[in-house]
Amino acid sequence: MDLRFSKEDEAFRLEVRTFINDNLPADIRERSRLGYAFRKEDTVAWQRILNKKGWAAYSWPVEYGGPGWTPTQRMIFQEEIMMGNAPEVLGFNITMIGPVLMHFATQEQKDYFLPRARNLDDWWCQGFSEPGAGSDLASLKTAAVRDGDDYVVNGQKIWTSTAHNADWCFVLVRTDPHAKKRQEGISFILVDMKTPGITVRPIISIDGSHHLNEVFFDNVRVPVKNRIYEENRGWDVAKYLLGNERTGIARLGKSKERLAYAKELARDVQQHGRPLIEDPAFRRRAAQIEVDLKALELTQLRVVSGAKANAGKPDPFSSILKIKGTELLQETSELVMDVGGPLAMPGWAKELSAMSNQPPYGPDWAPAMAGPYLMLRAASIYGGTNEIQKNILTKAVLGL
Repeated sequence: MDLRFSKEDEAFRLEVRTFINDNLPADIRERSRLGYAFRKEDTVAWQRILNKKGWAAYSWPVEYGGPGWTPTQRMIFQEEIMMGNAPEVLGFNITMIGPVLMHFATQEQKDYFLPRARNLDDWWCQGFSEPGAGSDLASLKTAAVRDGDDYVVNGQKIWTSTAHNADWCFVLVRTDPHAKKRQEGISFILVDMKTPGITVRPIISIDGSHHLNEVFFDNVRVPVKNRIYEENRGWDVAKYLLGNERTGIARLGKSKERLAYAKELARDVQQHGRPLIEDPAFRRRAAQIEVDLKALELTQLRVVSGAKANAGKPDPFSSILKIKGTELLQETSELVMDVGGPLAMPGWAKELSAMSNQPPYGPDWAPAMAGPYLMLRAASIYGGTNEIQKNILTKAVLGL
C-alpha cells in the first residue's frame, strides 16, 4: 500500500489551491480566518463558484455533473477547502441527499433535484432525530398517513441543522405503525419547507449561534410522488445516507489550518516579554499536535487507499478517523483560544471597553475564538458518538 501522493496528486493539489486563492471572495476568507461562522450567503456564493468550475459535487460521478475524481483527489479537495478558509460545500446536498437520489430516486426526481442540489438552488436539511429517537433512530414516531395522493405528516424532529435556512428537508416518517420490527414501516420522503403546517423553532447553541432547530409537522400534506424508494423501505435509504454522512468527518484540513493560525498568532502575542511562539511549553504542545496530525493523515491515506479493495463497504478504520479527527479539532480550537488568553473569553474585551469608555480592547481576532471552541465540544458526538465508534472498533478490529 503506497501512502505517498503521486506527482499527479501534487499537481492536482496545486490546481485546487490556486483556484481557491484566486476565486474565494476576500471578505469570506477573512471572516473564516478570524473564527467567525460562515453565513448562508457565503456558502451559497462559494458553492455556485465551485459549481461553475464543475467542482461543487466533488464526490459525484461525471454522469450526474460531478468531476469523477478519485478518492485521493476528493480527500485533497476537502483538505484544501478547509486550509484555504473557504466554506465547505453543503454536505446535506452533496454527500447526503445527492447520493441517495442517484441510488434510489426515479429519473424524474433525479432530473429535477440533482442540478438544483449541486448549484445550491435548494438548501437541504435532515429530518431524522426526534426527542427520544436520536441514537436509537428506529424508534421514531413522526407519522405519515396516506390520504389519496398525499401523505399527512404529524410529529416533531429535533437537532435539525440549518432548518431555518432550508428549502427542502429529507424526512424519515413511520408509514406502518403495526410493523413487526421497528426498522420496518419507515419511509423516506422529501418535504418542501414552505408547506403549510411546518414550524421551525430555533435552538441556540452554547456559542450563541443559531445552527440547530426543532421542526414541528402539523397535518403537513406531502405528495406521495416525493417519496424516495418503496413505501416502508426507508430504513434501507437511511442506512445508505448515514454511510455517506460520515465521509470526511475527520476534517483534517481544518485542524491543520487552526494549528497554523495558532502559530501565526503566537508570533505576535507577548508573554513574559517575549513572543509566545518562543515559549517551550507552547512549542511542545504545538509539536505534539503536529505529530498527531501527521499520524492521522497517514491513517486517512490507508483508508482512502483501501477504498477500492473494500468495494464500497464501510471500513471500520474510518472510525479511527472520526475519533482522532474530532479530538484534534477540539485540541486545535482550544490551542487558538489559549493563545488569546483572557481576551478570547466571550464578551470580555467588550466589557473592558465599556468599563473604561475606550475603543475595543485587544486584537480583532480574539473575541471570535470562543465560538468555534465551544461549538466543537459537540464534534465528538455528532456523526456517531466517539463511544459508539470505539464499540465498532472493538468488535470489527479486535473481535471482542
